[in-house]
Amino acid sequence: MSRTVAMAIAPGALHPWDLYELGVVASIFGTPQPDLADPWYELKVCSVDARPQTQPIGFGAFLRAEHGLDDLLTADTVIVPSVAAECVTAERELPPELLDALAAAHRGGARMVGLCDGTFALAAAGLVEGRRVAAHWVHAEMLSKRFPGIEVDDSVLYVDDGDVLTSAGMTAAVDLCLHLVRRDLGAAVANQLARRMVIPPHRSGGQAQYVDRTVPAHPADDLGVVLQWAVEHLDEPLTVETLAARANMSPRTFHRRLHRSTGATPMQWLLDQRLAHAQSLLETTDFNIERISRLSGLGTATNLRRHFSSVIGVTPAEYRRTFARPASMG
Repeated sequence: MSRTVAMAIAPGALHPWDLYELGVVASIFGTPQPDLADPWYELKVCSVDARPQTQPIGFGAFLRAEHGLDDLLTADTVIVPSVAAECVTAERELPPELLDALAAAHRGGARMVGLCDGTFALAAAGLVEGRRVAAHWVHAEMLSKRFPGIEVDDSVLYVDDGDVLTSAGMTAAVDLCLHLVRRDLGAAVANQLARRMVIPPHRSGGQAQYVDRTVPAHPADDLGVVLQWAVEHLDEPLTVETLAARANMSPRTFHRRLHRSTGATPMQWLLDQRLAHAQSLLETTDFNIERISRLSGLGTATNLRRHFSSVIGVTPAEYRRTFARPASMG
């Protein structure tokens, strides 16, 4: 089975942070794992400019691209890991030959992936019009303004829209790339690879991959107040009907609006808030587990442990040992 991955490198000075996404792609797709799957992926680094192209990428490091844009057209997966800052802000346009190649690769059946601000390249190539995409919260507003025809979601680690996948910044690139391995080679292979990388195979709620869902930075006007109220009353028994009534909506309408605004169902959103509050209490207080369970609205210590282990991946006690702040205890 062919598993060719082409990494498209856009011209221009890259920020040192961009090294992270480049390294993620190279580590996951460019490092053979014959004991997990043989053949593994074949990674091609592709440049707009004449090849082989050596491009400075900061701290005295250089990236050597051995392949050109024509290799995008024959790849199974095309990944844009980043673009230069001036291309994000529209001070400089991305090369039309790169955008044309991305569009042609997609028409040819390639799976298209944008990591962090690499999504700007996919958007400029017209590949995400009318779609939902993930974005780092720093870039979300700018991405929405530049490309108003797409739905930008800064509350998730990544979005899988079938043939186009996008991630938020930095470590979210790992989540998305592991998801691609899981899609291609199965959960067992992805889980083994994650163990080798010393990272969890899933973060924050399994395949949903949501980060902590606090009140959205830009919630709908008719949801922001009620969501903030809910966060302040997590120790009370909250139901969809209760929240819907405070929002002056039917439960069905509230469910739909909340999902559209946050990407979560009401009950999942509430669970995430309760767990986030429990995490904060574990970090900053010496309250026992039973008290934290009550204050976070999870009821019993057994319930807290069950949800905490399922979503966070460790027990509350383990989490406290790792993240407790002694100066804030009491």
